[in-house]
Amino acid sequence: MGRQIGLLLDRAGNIALVVVGDSSSLLLPALPRQRGSHLRLRGLRLVHTHLSGGGLNRDDLSDLALLRLDLVASVEVDPEGLPGRVQAAHLKPGSDMVRDGAEMVGAGHLSRLEFDCIAVIEALEEELARSQGGLRVDDGRDRALLFSVSGEPRDALEASLDELAALALSAGVEPVGRVIQQVKKVDPRFLMGRGKLTQVALEALNSGANLLLLDQDLSPTQARNLGHLTELRILDRTQLILDIFAQRARSHEGKLQVEMAQLRYRLPHLADKDNALSRLTGGIGARGPGETKLEIDRRRTRDRITRLGKELKKIQKQRAGRRKSRRDALVPIISIVGYTNAGKSTLLNTLTSSEVQVEDRLFATLDPTTRRLRLPKDREVIITDTVGFIQRLPRELIQAFRATLEELDEADLLLHLVDASQPGAEDRIRVVEDLLESLELDQKPCLKVFNKADLAEPQALAELTLRHQAPAVSALDRESLLPLVERLVEWCERRGPQA
Repeated sequence: MGRQIGLLLDRAGNIALVVVGDSSSLLLPALPRQRGSHLRLRGLRLVHTHLSGGGLNRDDLSDLALLRLDLVASVEVDPEGLPGRVQAAHLKPGSDMVRDGAEMVGAGHLSRLEFDCIAVIEALEEELARSQGGLRVDDGRDRALLFSVSGEPRDALEASLDELAALALSAGVEPVGRVIQQVKKVDPRFLMGRGKLTQVALEALNSGANLLLLDQDLSPTQARNLGHLTELRILDRTQLILDIFAQRARSHEGKLQVEMAQLRYRLPHLADKDNALSRLTGGIGARGPGETKLEIDRRRTRDRITRLGKELKKIQKQRAGRRKSRRDALVPIISIVGYTNAGKSTLLNTLTSSEVQVEDRLFATLDPTTRRLRLPKDREVIITDTVGFIQRLPRELIQAFRATLEELDEADLLLHLVDASQPGAEDRIRVVEDLLESLELDQKPCLKVFNKADLAEPQALAELTLRHQAPAVSALDRESLLPLVERLVEWCERRGPQA
């Protein structure tokens, strides 16, 4: 035939699939999800012929890792059609799995091969279970392998992955590993190269990850291709943030805003859900049931977005009415802004003796909270806690939370709270200032305040406060807030007497 022939064999030795390739390669079809676990091998081994010699190649080892095969073996065929040398390989779990993930077996003639395949596979799965620490498939936990691919410096990628890990923990996902690839140009099909994709698959199997969490946003095609090849659930940064917002939303308005953002994000992915439809063109016989179902889903999504938009406009009018009442009362309005987890809700609680929910995680609170604050010298202000910012905040969220962010537009003063204990405080300041500029709020009066002074490094804190001419406080310590209160009183006096 002049073609490679491959057999996929199950553990009992039965032939599950016969694959016929060309003279130099073998293209495996989508395999059934046998045994139903990403933590175990597939239960299939591939044995195929090689017509040109040379033993197992890079594609064979990639298939071994990406498909979680028990084993892959090549049998050389001489010009007379007789078998020659045989070479096999299986995965090698352990700490060096990513660097050296396959162990070669044999390379002699087939007639001299002594290899107990089933015994090796059983021992391999026992070792794999030990490397995974006794993880269970049915424990309901998500374990994420973090991945970043970009042309940015490695330090910047590491810092961004640290934040992605914090986001994952905030969403209830356990980060179990990370992989970084620096590239000049991102692969348009898989985001990463095939070699790095193999490394990701090996790391996921070794760590027990069932979720691939990417720091970059994916196109619908990239997400589908990665999910198909790795058989992992694929989530990008935007989807993770949307999921966190969905978990945290408590008010009716918040839930509507999050649903709006999710639908806006999913719509283009839904439009590219099945590329098999691309071969359908106009004319008789071109519209099949698959396309009809897809069009129905897209239309329903758009209709739901329209209905949500109308409901949010009603809420927007109600908010406008409440803001007008506050303006008519001639009471100054102060809005607390800042990077997520900077301590905005804690500061509001301490200043106003409130009990707003506070947690040490990203985006712990989403719904804005408004309280009255009485200052010395018979001064009174309204202080509002708003949703936190983060770098690369999804534009879908900014659009959906437009009604909430309009609270900032009515503020007379923005109180920019900065976490002084975190490295990269200046970078976070720039992120918040850039978002305020995008919301056309950069011209509003703004007072910076450095929080968590008790946790910050003293020298770095002194440099920050001097550079920005800003007070340093600890939102948990009422006494430390005196410099901030004095600055607010001074601002009120400059603003003029209250009615």
